Amino acid sequence: MAEALPQQIARLQAEIQHLQAQSQATTSLTKDLSLVALVPIWSGTEKAIPLHEFLETIESARRLRNWSQKDKIRIATLKLTDLARAFYNGTLELHDQRITWTAFKAAFHERFTDERTDQYHYTQLHMARQRKGESPQEFANSCRSLAQKLVPQVDEPVAQNFYYEQAERMLLATYTSGLRGSAGHQVRISLP
Repeated sequence: MAEALPQQIARLQAEIQHLQAQSQATTSLTKDLSLVALVPIWSGTEKAIPLHEFLETIESARRLRNWSQKDKIRIATLKLTDLARAFYNGTLELHDQRITWTAFKAAFHERFTDERTDQYHYTQLHMARQRKGESPQEFANSCRSLAQKLVPQVDEPVAQNFYYEQAERMLLATYTSGLRGSAGHQVRISLP
């Protein structure tokens, strides 16, 4: 009996170590998907945020939560609606288990790239006016969407920052000149 006790203790210690190793492996396999709620839905329509912004939101969340390439694809597909969902459902290559995040993004960029020129978007922004029944916030959002279409995507951070600042100036000018009614009058007087 005295010899059985050390054997039992050794067996229990080995079992405890095995369970601890198993617990650590399970903990490292679980994914933190708490940031999925911050990823906006994306429809692929004119009213939707730009595609690069949608994809960048997923990239940013991935960096914070260490998602895999497959996680990014799954999350992106969960957030698709309307035209984007129809495109995904109708494109069999996107359902392949071996598809990479790069190929997934490229397919969406190819399908949803706006073929209108920068001049067209500039003219649209320049001529934007608040519609009847449109709130100032809704008008601001539509102006912001138009301004974002004018921002080229470059790898140089200083140049990218310059483009964003230029778009902000155009956005402010369009918003203040296109806002109607007493709100527009007050905004133009205050010179934001």
